[in-house]
Amino acid sequence: MNITFIGGGNMATAIIGGLVKLADTQIRVVEPNVAKCTELITHFRIAATATLPTQFDAQEVVILAVKPQQLKEVCQQIAPRLNGALVLSIAAGVGVATLSRWLEGHQRIVRVMPNTPALVGLGISGLFAEDTLSLRDRTTATQIMDAVGSTQWVADEKAMDAITAISGSGPAYVFYLIEALRDAALAQGFVEAEARELALATFEGAVKLARVSGEDPAHLRANVTSKGGTTERAILRFDQEGVKHALMAGVADCRARSEELGQLLNQENH
Repeated sequence: MNITFIGGGNMATAIIGGLVKLADTQIRVVEPNVAKCTELITHFRIAATATLPTQFDAQEVVILAVKPQQLKEVCQQIAPRLNGALVLSIAAGVGVATLSRWLEGHQRIVRVMPNTPALVGLGISGLFAEDTLSLRDRTTATQIMDAVGSTQWVADEKAMDAITAISGSGPAYVFYLIEALRDAALAQGFVEAEARELALATFEGAVKLARVSGEDPAHLRANVTSKGGTTERAILRFDQEGVKHALMAGVADCRARSEELGQLLNQENH
């Protein structure tokens, strides 16, 4: 598989880190920052250049990994060179129809919403494409994103805003909760290193247990919440403070903002 990344930022680097482990995969990056190109060449032993190719191969995959604000200009530059290649876009907020318009009617497009745990091979990516996209192209897109975690296709593009709100922004919510548990440990007298390890190990262990057991999280919570016990006291306070409600409301706000930004970006670049 031949893959060209347009942009060599953090998310592109994360995906490349997974793809270089696959057999028979040739990767190149087009990145205007020469220092970044040198870094990618040194670290991954791949091709990197600041210059767009004259023509892409019809069998290769082009991954758009630039900021949403730069995407229209990039699309206009590569449109005459695509030669029918499969395009994956990891830019947030820009819909497939808009991408197709910017790419002069190009149809082989997959919209992807990855997340930052892709950096350690544990990402989860939401994917969307129009019904006209072939099974082969869908399989190719899945294979690429599976290299850095797992994938979930959505049938309705509007669900990509929900993917953004759950898994796209979700790592920040988890870091927020880790931060809170660490701060709670500090307040109980532990030093920084101890507090950090207690928080991280607790999250790691709980997630692994939930994954391996297959039990509903509510059931797992009930298993360690004895009536009248210490854990119940904490959970009661969380309920009184509206922790779950606040989290759900925050996710809803995140989705609304994703929808707003998508609309603004589309209007500004029509």
